[in-house]
Amino acid sequence: MFDRQNGIVMGLALVSVFGGDKMSGLIAGHPMTDRYAVIGNPIEQSKSPLIHTAFAQVTGQDMDYARVLGPLGEFARTVDAFRATGGRGMNVTAPFKLDAFAYATDLAPSAQMAGAVNALKFEGNKVYAENFDGVGLVRDVVHNLAFPLQGKRVLILGAGGATRGALLPMLAQGPAEVLIVNRTVAKAEELAALAHQHQSGLLPVRGVAYADVGAQSFDVVFNATSASLTGELPPLPARVFAPGCLAYELAYGKGLTPFLKLAQQAGVTRLADGVGMLAEQAAEAFAWWRGVRPDTQAVIAQLTVPLN
Repeated sequence: MFDRQNGIVMGLALVSVFGGDKMSGLIAGHPMTDRYAVIGNPIEQSKSPLIHTAFAQVTGQDMDYARVLGPLGEFARTVDAFRATGGRGMNVTAPFKLDAFAYATDLAPSAQMAGAVNALKFEGNKVYAENFDGVGLVRDVVHNLAFPLQGKRVLILGAGGATRGALLPMLAQGPAEVLIVNRTVAKAEELAALAHQHQSGLLPVRGVAYADVGAQSFDVVFNATSASLTGELPPLPARVFAPGCLAYELAYGKGLTPFLKLAQQAGVTRLADGVGMLAEQAAEAFAWWRGVRPDTQAVIAQLTVPLN
């Protein structure tokens, strides 16, 4: 019997795993169970099956959620096979977010702005695409952490895909200023210009180099770089953390990262990692697929790693 939380489906083996006579989506002896999955490579580390299985249980949804290990260079074939066996939707993780962007027939504005896709929905020949990372991040900060962004001075470290996806949802909250800082300043400036293209009106967003942050301090600092994945610290002066600041590490499950340790040493008491963002973006995808939004608190509590 297929393990709903720990099983891995190997790419193009989907049809043979579930059988050619089960093209309508039958799985594990449960007729009509709707099928979803997360695709990535590697994929063993993904918490998505645990999260979505928990969501399905608390909302009473008849669905199955698996991991799909996508062979590199064969994203489209792998997704085609999953759809052929009755798949209704997929989450997308590295390295396939750009492949999913190209695969989709209908891109939501969030996906267009992010330039990448983290959720797909299949309806007939249509492939709808979303990127829920940004809205998940904002909901975690504003709702779960009770830290409103309106009128706040915001510093974002890094100008990669995470920042790109978060920018418009963050600006919609009405911050006083959003400063994007990046080692390659042109990328930060490009993101700021892109935000102006996607949203009308005067936007308080700029892109600068680390050396140009100056003596400014900020109410919330987001680390959207990959530095914490390798135990490194962005070249950031401690003075950027204003009194009462929230320091938010987008990576999750790493404990007290070098970035969070720097914030703590600077006197910051409000520290958070990206586990809430992970749960909230998953809840957005679940609601998009199923029409009901699950509560995330139990999942966040289960996945939280102490920041010490």
